[in-house]
Parts: sequence; C-alpha cells; structure tokens
Amino acid sequence: MSASPFDFNDRAAQNREPNTGAEDAGASAEASRQMMRLDDFLKRAGWVGTGGQAKVWIQDGQVSVNGVVETRRRKQLFLGDVVEAMGQRLVLERLFFD
Repeated sequence: MSASPFDFNDRAAQNREPNTGAEDAGASAEASRQMMRLDDFLKRAGWVGTGGQAKVWIQDGQVSVNGVVETRRRKQLFLGDVVEAMGQRLVLERLFFD
C-alpha cells in the first residue's frame, strides 16, 4: 500500500519547528531587502527623463554603484546602495519605494 500525499505533509508538519516569532523578524529582514533596478532608480531620482536615456547613461559607463562602474541597466539595487552619475550621488533609501 503506498502512502498518500497527505502522509508526507503530516510528517513534514511534525518535523516543523514551533512558531517562535522568527517569521516576523524574517518579514522585516525581507522588507529591508527591497530591490529596484538601476534604470528605474535613475528615473525616480529625476536624473533622466526616460528609460532610453537611462540606458544610454548606463551603457556609456557614466553610472557607478557602490564605487564600481555599472553597465547593466537591470542591475538590482538594494537599500543603502550608493549610486553616482554626472557628479551627483544618491543613496537608495525607502522613500524611493513610496
């Protein structure tokens, strides 16, 4: 007789750790890992007017992330990343996600 899929799920539930509230801490850690693409950041910062302009800036090597020239327009940025372009510098903060 083969085990039903429910037997597997029941065994998994039995082996699960009790809820200690760590999930809440994980949720806040996940929120701190909010992500924004580099081209979107340039637009939201008001440095460029269009995605096409952002693409040109990035591909021309005019943008750096955390001190390193970045040529990928879909580069993922996270809170605290420092973006520099055309003599300006901004840090990705929560306000960019509102």
